[in-house]
Amino acid sequence: MGQASWVGGLLRSLAVAILLSSAPAFAHAILVESTPAVNGTITGPSVALVFRYNSRIDKSRSKLSLILPDKTQSTLPISQDGGDDKLETTTTLAPGTYTIRWQVLAIDGHITRGDVPFTVTAP
Repeated sequence: MGQASWVGGLLRSLAVAILLSSAPAFAHAILVESTPAVNGTITGPSVALVFRYNSRIDKSRSKLSLILPDKTQSTLPISQDGGDDKLETTTTLAPGTYTIRWQVLAIDGHITRGDVPFTVTAP
């Protein structure tokens, strides 16, 4: 009986440790939807870019970089309007293949990054 109780206690402790060690993963802001979609195609030249995350983000400490077809980069301004879980901007783009490199700071202090490649076509 003593050994079974010890094993049961060990298993409960292990389960709690696993739950606690995986909890911080839920704190990161994860991209759940974007316009344009990843590897999507949109019509230019005026392009609205919207990136929605699974949690609130600090817009003032987040960043959107546009990587042009020639691989040069520029920083895009982020609108302060919209929801607490979105980054939004508009820009004018010629037809070609682009990438948005995003970096967001979740309100819990975790930074996450990612890329959204997309193609712009002529109207």
